[in-house]
Amino acid sequence: MENIATNTYFQTPIDNKCYSCYNVDTMFIDSSKSVQRGKIYIRHLLRDSYRDKIDGKVKHRTLGNLSHCSDAEISAIKLALKNKGNLANLGNIKDIKQKQGLRIGVVYTLKIIAERVGLTKALGATREGKLGLWQVMARFIDQGSRLSAVRLAESHATCDILGLEAFNEDHLYANLAWLSSHQEEIEKRLFRSHYGHNPPQLFLYDVSSTYLEGMPNSLSAFGYNRDGKRGKPQLVFGLLTGPDGTPVAVRVFAGNTADTGTVAEQIRILAKSFGVEGVTLVAGTHEVGGGMLKQSQITQLNEAHFHYITAITKPQIKTLLREGVFQMGLFEDNICEVASEGVRYILRRNPERVKEIAASRENKFSTVQRLLEQRNSYLAGHPRASAKVAHRELEARIKKLEIDGWVKVVEKGSVLAIEIDEEAKREQATLDGCYVIKTDLPVEIAAAEIVHERYKDLALVEHAFRTFKRDLLEIQPTYVRTEASTRGHVFVVMLAYLLERELNRYWHGLELTIAEGIDRLGTLCGTEIEIGQERYQTVPEATGSCKQLLNAANIKLPEVLPLTKTHVATRKKLVPARY
Repeated sequence: MENIATNTYFQTPIDNKCYSCYNVDTMFIDSSKSVQRGKIYIRHLLRDSYRDKIDGKVKHRTLGNLSHCSDAEISAIKLALKNKGNLANLGNIKDIKQKQGLRIGVVYTLKIIAERVGLTKALGATREGKLGLWQVMARFIDQGSRLSAVRLAESHATCDILGLEAFNEDHLYANLAWLSSHQEEIEKRLFRSHYGHNPPQLFLYDVSSTYLEGMPNSLSAFGYNRDGKRGKPQLVFGLLTGPDGTPVAVRVFAGNTADTGTVAEQIRILAKSFGVEGVTLVAGTHEVGGGMLKQSQITQLNEAHFHYITAITKPQIKTLLREGVFQMGLFEDNICEVASEGVRYILRRNPERVKEIAASRENKFSTVQRLLEQRNSYLAGHPRASAKVAHRELEARIKKLEIDGWVKVVEKGSVLAIEIDEEAKREQATLDGCYVIKTDLPVEIAAAEIVHERYKDLALVEHAFRTFKRDLLEIQPTYVRTEASTRGHVFVVMLAYLLERELNRYWHGLELTIAEGIDRLGTLCGTEIEIGQERYQTVPEATGSCKQLLNAANIKLPEVLPLTKTHVATRKKLVPARY
């Protein structure tokens, strides 16, 4: 700024006339913020004030546009102008106050990542969009309730970085409903952002569930619980991803919804919401219920001109073996294909899986043997003990271990013994490691090896489910009751998974987990600077693992951030709730 005139006269570039009325001693920075088409613009002008000699009014004149300057530079200029009469001693100003600021590293990092994956644009620049973005970040940082998300914002520079005004838990609950009502629109924007005008022709789909405890939920119901939590109500949710595992849509269903009852919604999403054609849906299968794609679902896919790839269950394999569609001899280590009535069956036996199942079967049998020895020992030392009670206990354990088809317990006086049906055991082991993939894709489009590889891609959806339920995001507990809040909550988890995938791509080679990386970045705090009426916060240079994480993600922290001092607090206080 050394080129700015400092004498009493200012030469205007417009008319080359000198105006003695311009008093440069009143020079100041005029800053303003405006929102245009959802984008925030900040303008900084170097101006001065003068009193016009003709009409005597105080007027302002713009000397230069400083909007290109950084926040740090603007703050420095303001400081210099404020102390222009004593610049030599500027470094010794006594009214500079420094305080420990809020945590900056993790929120700023997630903000940049959200921009890169198109999430910020998909949610929009409105207050609800920003609240939704914070809910996604909060789920990533600390998997808690809406109350905990508000308390989290008290220690992070959430409002300063995201440009949010004050909020509490009621605003976040209302925001879940907003996310639910705008879910399809947001998913569509993300889909276009990720795939552009060349959408994929193959999508992966599978279903999972999460059990509920404590508070009631409008969608909770008893059904096939994949978590092994018997006697617990649950929610069912289906995840649709692209061929690379990128989540594109998630839907929540009542807990007693069968897998087959979720397929029609995915067809509608693909055909109407995303507008894709000629799709191949790769769908998972489960032994209970006979698979996800039954004839009615296949008919729906055909009506939409979609193809499918799925697997059939062991009972269905046995039926096709009895009908002679294929024979046991075709199950080999290598892929084998059989066509029947317009349907292609890809057969394979996985030798590693054969060993795993055999080892598991023997381990279960050893468990029963140990229990038998314990009960016989107890019966021998307690003559009045009932062998029938021990018998029932052993039968219950055998049934639970699912080996009751070839293991029986018999009473021989006051002693229990195990009988093994070797023929039934061999028959049960016949299909160990065998699986059959079913598709209606023409062989000209995809050979058997391609179909097999695409079905194996469902492992990407399984990875997403593990992250949703157990690893970083922990969908359970839900802490919500209404249908809208429940759908919004699961949608938030899916959006957070988008950020997890992107960070995992950047940090894959580091000796830190994603959770550890987030925790380390959470230690990076700013410094509050107060000089008279001017307030802002500086960002220290990252060191150690924080610097390594930021460099790996190609993120540069700003030197200065605004300091809004926005008050964020929960309406429901924590201390009374503890009693």
